[in-house]
Amino acid sequence: MEYTAGVLTLSDKGALGEREDLCGPLIKEALLKAGFQVLASRILPDEYEEILVVLVDWVDRKGLDLIITTGGTGLSPRDVTPEATRAAIEKEVPGIAEAIRAEGLKHTPFAMLSRGIAGIRKQSLIINLPGSPKAVEESLGVILPVLKHALEKIKGSTKECAR
Repeated sequence: MEYTAGVLTLSDKGALGEREDLCGPLIKEALLKAGFQVLASRILPDEYEEILVVLVDWVDRKGLDLIITTGGTGLSPRDVTPEATRAAIEKEVPGIAEAIRAEGLKHTPFAMLSRGIAGIRKQSLIINLPGSPKAVEESLGVILPVLKHALEKIKGSTKECAR
């Protein structure tokens, strides 16, 4: 089955055109290589309401199977991606965020400062990634192998998980 995806970059400077978005295109390329159809991508400022509206719209109206966000997961006052995501989801999937941070800690102690989360809204998976290209590449290396299986399960597959 081919799954659909959206990529949402959260950056005040990116939204103003003051910084080139390097992370969104990295995610899009990786998803396309993995066989996903990327049907939506946007850059938004770090605004809670705007982020929440897009996440809900992309699931409820566009029916995207997967949304990956990048940016807004740190400790700055403007970093609100996890809060907006938490408001959009119905169930958290903590293992995904734990795996992302664990991989990041292999490369930098600053990975422990990332507050990204992952969760399910309806039959869609939403995952927050950090906002640096290096962290995005590391994170994708960890999550890409499990995404299709996760989506199968979210959509109700009763296939066995064991290999």
